[in-house]
Amino acid sequence: MQHEALLIIDMSNDFVDDRGGLTAGQPAQKIVPHIVNLADRFLNETKPIFFCMDAHEPNDPHFQLWPPHNVKGTWGAQIYGQLGEWFQTHEKDQNVMFIPKPEYDAFIRTNLDQQLKERRIDTVHLTGVCTDICDFLTAYGAYSRGYKTVAHRRGMATFTNQHDVFLNHMRAIFKTKLTD
Repeated sequence: MQHEALLIIDMSNDFVDDRGGLTAGQPAQKIVPHIVNLADRFLNETKPIFFCMDAHEPNDPHFQLWPPHNVKGTWGAQIYGQLGEWFQTHEKDQNVMFIPKPEYDAFIRTNLDQQLKERRIDTVHLTGVCTDICDFLTAYGAYSRGYKTVAHRRGMATFTNQHDVFLNHMRAIFKTKLTD
């Protein structure tokens, strides 16, 4: 039997809302209902859900590459819309966790790997933004630590035209299972 967890990556106001500092806009907004349904399913099956969210200091060197986004304590760093409401409703549940991350890969300089190991997770389901950056690199982080990965095509989006290319890379390189 698989021990599974859901990773919801970077679904913040800055990445999803039209006014966000580094938004994927409409493509990201369209995936929210699918992610909420997945989160409900995982919660009903008592499987853990991790909100893995960029969390930057105001002077983060990351902003030499990208516009400022997900600065700790700001509106932009808050979980977007219906997903934010879902998180607020369930954040006290022991199976719902928030993982602030300083890097693209949700495993780097976080306790995500430890949290997954403590729960004997062997498979992570990937959702969120951006398919070709944080989702892809988190898939690599999971793969390199021995986790099986499942990428939810309808649960991922990006601001480039590389969505399908990077899903196919995940499948080819990390043996990621693709699902709708």
